Amino acid sequence: MRKYLGEMGLIITAIIWGSGFVASAMSLDHYTPYQILAGRFFIGTIILSLLFNKKLKNIKKSTMIKGAVLGIILYAAFALQTVGLIYTTPSKNAFLTAVNVVIVPFIGFLLYKRKIDMFELVGAVTALVGVAVLSLKLSSEINIGDLLTLCCAVGFAFHIFYTARFVKDEDAVLITIVQMVTAAVISWIVVLLRGETSFTLGSEGLLPLLYLGIFSTTIAFLLQTVAQKFITETKAAIILSTESLWGMAFSVVILSEIMTLKMIIGATLILGAIILSETKFSFWKKKRVEEMV
Repeated sequence: MRKYLGEMGLIITAIIWGSGFVASAMSLDHYTPYQILAGRFFIGTIILSLLFNKKLKNIKKSTMIKGAVLGIILYAAFALQTVGLIYTTPSKNAFLTAVNVVIVPFIGFLLYKRKIDMFELVGAVTALVGVAVLSLKLSSEINIGDLLTLCCAVGFAFHIFYTARFVKDEDAVLITIVQMVTAAVISWIVVLLRGETSFTLGSEGLLPLLYLGIFSTTIAFLLQTVAQKFITETKAAIILSTESLWGMAFSVVILSEIMTLKMIIGATLILGAIILSETKFSFWKKKRVEEMV
């Protein structure tokens, strides 16, 4: 039962992140990328600290260390993605970020000699192909933005992997708060160093930023951390890769993008990847056994 709750939590996280594409696009008209990161992590820190202030009394040194590690990885991944977007196309940025879905199982294999589940690996590759069909515009050019975004994918892969590893022995809420505080502190240091201290308070920019802070950051990362207590990191990466699918859906509904055959094929591949990693064709095996009997 907990496994299914974990999967549902990650699906909700992916849906929220998908909707965040629209909010990010609206926010970028009023704030710099670094201001958006500082704003969303600051909002997340304030909300989580107010909601769970009683829990903070019981925080352990190990939780603070692990949460800080996750916060540093999280900010680094977001910053690399943001800077990468300056030099490459949004479609390439989305696709290369999604490469993390394939990297995650190899982190466990290379660093901890963990056996790779072939069904989950095939599911991860299928999900990546689906994201490619959904978002990638074919181009042979490789630039610094592509390389930075690829580094961002490695960062997100490590974040997913170590979230699953750390949360097994730590309080999910507390480790989320610590990583949020860490990312917020780094964000504001970067904003101050860059001299981007002028913030507009107009509702056109503030409302989408609040959405990013409340939903895409506070709720989504809390859900992700809690959910990863109950499922493998590779399966988590596959489910979270549906972010691009939901981003497409919200773009069609809210921004009136036209649904294309390419979108449908990409969405089908991503959903197929989830079914493969989740069921491992157990329903097919069961049917074959029944037929033999």
